[in-house]
Amino acid sequence: MRPDEEDRAGGRALDASPDLSAAPARPPIPPMRDVSSPDTAGAALVHAPDGTYRGPDRRKRPTPRLSRYSFFGGRRRQGAGPKGEEGSFVDRYGAGLFLTIAWVTLMNVGDSFFTLYHLQAGGIELNPIAQQLLNLGRVEFVLGKSVMISLALVVLCVHKNFGLARWGLWAATATYTALFGWHLYLLTV
Repeated sequence: MRPDEEDRAGGRALDASPDLSAAPARPPIPPMRDVSSPDTAGAALVHAPDGTYRGPDRRKRPTPRLSRYSFFGGRRRQGAGPKGEEGSFVDRYGAGLFLTIAWVTLMNVGDSFFTLYHLQAGGIELNPIAQQLLNLGRVEFVLGKSVMISLALVVLCVHKNFGLARWGLWAATATYTALFGWHLYLLTV
């Protein structure tokens, strides 16, 4: 017996003609064929191991801006390249992005609170949009401000792989943090 005919793990001789009758028979997988419908035109067709058709391969299409996968069961955290793809959309978002958005939201709530506090102490509102919301009432001011900032944060989150959106998210984080610091400074004056 030659050394290359021995199994390295157990030192047993390899059988040149294995007994195939003991292996269970698997049904042959049918060849992939093009189905002429608008949904599958130009897309790769997916067959399960048992040979059943599973529809067009969704990995061949870019991820849409918003889809059911954005909220439930998404798989993509970054674009196709090793460092993500600039300008691509994803299904899932990381913890860092979540913490940044939570921070901006918290700073927005603090800004609303301190704005109302300073106005009661005799301050004035310099932001004309916020002043218009204040003219409607306090509840309308807080709700309107929260809705506007929340919508902006959703847009920035969905577009996180776009340079301008990343810049906008960091600018919002820095601006709201500085504004919160300014409100704290005004409490000491």
